[in-house]
Amino acid sequence: MNNLQAAKDIYDAMDRADVNALIEAMDPAIEWHEAEHSPYWSAEGPWVGVDAVFANVLVNFITQWEGFTIRREHFHEAGDVVVMEGRYTGTYLATGKVLDAQVSHVLSVRDGRLVKFQQYTDTACWAEVMTP
Repeated sequence: MNNLQAAKDIYDAMDRADVNALIEAMDPAIEWHEAEHSPYWSAEGPWVGVDAVFANVLVNFITQWEGFTIRREHFHEAGDVVVMEGRYTGTYLATGKVLDAQVSHVLSVRDGRLVKFQQYTDTACWAEVMTP
């Protein structure tokens, strides 16, 4: 499997909320970097390991959002790196406000598994939606 297809498969698994496929797609020592000052960012550094990613990032999209999606618009592949450009959309349950934020992800893939994830997004948009 090439890295571009591996990245697309990860997004497809997220769409389906297929936890087993996501676990299989991630390296056990994955480094997950949320955009600085985004709601699920850690000032202490990246989330490391599959359990940390699920507990501190991914579970939030299931429990705090309705209809959360990542609309993928463009993919760019450069060796072990795949860049996705798109938009986040969804309704934040605590405020009822709708998110429509630009996003870019940089995924580092090795042997078909995600080893590093870096998010870039409009954090001001997130703050506006999540603030009552």
